[in-house]
Amino acid sequence: MTNLERWVDALVDEYDLDPEVVDIGAVLDLARDAAHGVERPAAPLTTFIAGYVAGMAAGEGADHPIEDVLARATELALAWTAEPELPGTETPGA
Repeated sequence: MTNLERWVDALVDEYDLDPEVVDIGAVLDLARDAAHGVERPAAPLTTFIAGYVAGMAAGEGADHPIEDVLARATELALAWTAEPELPGTETPGA
C-alpha cells in the first residue's frame, strides 16, 4: 500500500465514507487534465468543485454522480482553450 493510499484511507475513515466511492486514479486523472488543459492551479480547484457537485448530486439521488461529474469535468478541461491574460492580472496564489 502506498502513502497516498494510506492517506486516502485515513480521510475515508475520518469522514466515514464508503471507500469504494474514492477512485484515486480518476481524481488524479482529472487533476492532471485540468493542470495541463487549463493551468496548474486549476487542478485542486477542479477536483474540489467536482467533488462538491458530486456530493450535491448524490444528495439528490443521482445514480452515478461521481463518475458523471468526473467525466464531464474531464471533458471540459480537455476542451479548454486558453485566452491571453489581461495585463496586470495573475492567478491568486500562483
